[in-house]
Amino acid sequence: MKFVDEYRDADASHKLAQAIATTTTRPWTIMEVCGGQTHSIVKFGIDELLPKEITLVHGPGCPVCVTGVELIDKAVEIAAHPDAIFCSFGDMLRVPGTQKDLLSVKAEGGDVRIVYSPLDALKLARAHPDKQVVFFAVGFETTAPANAMAVYQARQQGIHNFSMLVSHVLVPPAMEAILSSSSNLVQGFLAAGHVCTVMGYTEYEPIARKYHVPIVVTGFEPVDILQGVYMCIKQLEEGRAEVENQYARVVQREGNRAAQKLITEVFEITPRKWRGLGEIPASGLGLRTPYDVYDAEKRFNLTVGDVQESPECISGLIMQGVRKPDQCPVFGTRCTPERPLGAPMVSSEGACAAYYRYRRVAKPEAAQPA
Repeated sequence: MKFVDEYRDADASHKLAQAIATTTTRPWTIMEVCGGQTHSIVKFGIDELLPKEITLVHGPGCPVCVTGVELIDKAVEIAAHPDAIFCSFGDMLRVPGTQKDLLSVKAEGGDVRIVYSPLDALKLARAHPDKQVVFFAVGFETTAPANAMAVYQARQQGIHNFSMLVSHVLVPPAMEAILSSSSNLVQGFLAAGHVCTVMGYTEYEPIARKYHVPIVVTGFEPVDILQGVYMCIKQLEEGRAEVENQYARVVQREGNRAAQKLITEVFEITPRKWRGLGEIPASGLGLRTPYDVYDAEKRFNLTVGDVQESPECISGLIMQGVRKPDQCPVFGTRCTPERPLGAPMVSSEGACAAYYRYRRVAKPEAAQPA
């Protein structure tokens, strides 16, 4: 197959769903790690094609969703600085911090700009030497090479008014945190294809062995996801726990070596606090010496005390696969994309946003008096 419509073919999808039903003999719970996969599943009703024995749960693979509240507060503080131009991808602007979000800072006069690449922010730094230009570097391993390249170029070109607020997170440690939890329900994973495009999938092989859990590297279209589910169910039914690659048209086992080399040159592995999940050791990236002079936290001398997430938001349970968005008591009422209590409601990869857009059922209006 060559074209997108072929990966959305109804006949092919139904044949795969039938193969899954034929193979399944007992209940299984599978987690799709990536928020992009979650949106495809909900948008195309992929989970509704599966037999009732199979439950798909939604993982922490939305970088916007897992960015800690304290980092949002730091972003807000930088964006409000009169000498700063704060650059971010668009879906970060509505993510709630302790008191406000970046969109509120922009409305109050802060110079907050939506960019489509960290190199756009670097270009702004060259054009505005009198300003401190800060890029909000959010993402998994997928966006790390571009962010590393921006910092690398800034150093090579001697651009000193550019920095990054880094919130990079890594997938394998999050998977291990889920599997080692006492509340874990996950028996198999659909791994994010775009992450593996960069990093390959050798890091998943020890996880599959240690926890005896199948991991299938999977793409993002309906046929991809259904084939990934079929491969995962087949392993579970046969008692196997291996890493398999459904997304072979894009992903190689070793990944992109040049991208990995650049990431290693600029970043080092650090602990990272995940929104809703807490701190996970060795699950983040931070700027290593000598690139740490481009660390916005150090440049602006930021300190944020202990912060509390909304007690009404159950995003942590959702991203661990313990709950689904529509099981949240405030879903679609007190928590909406316009007034979110948690990041999964506003991110373009957030599970709550997917359910709100594609699965929200309007409540019946009260009967009018005769």
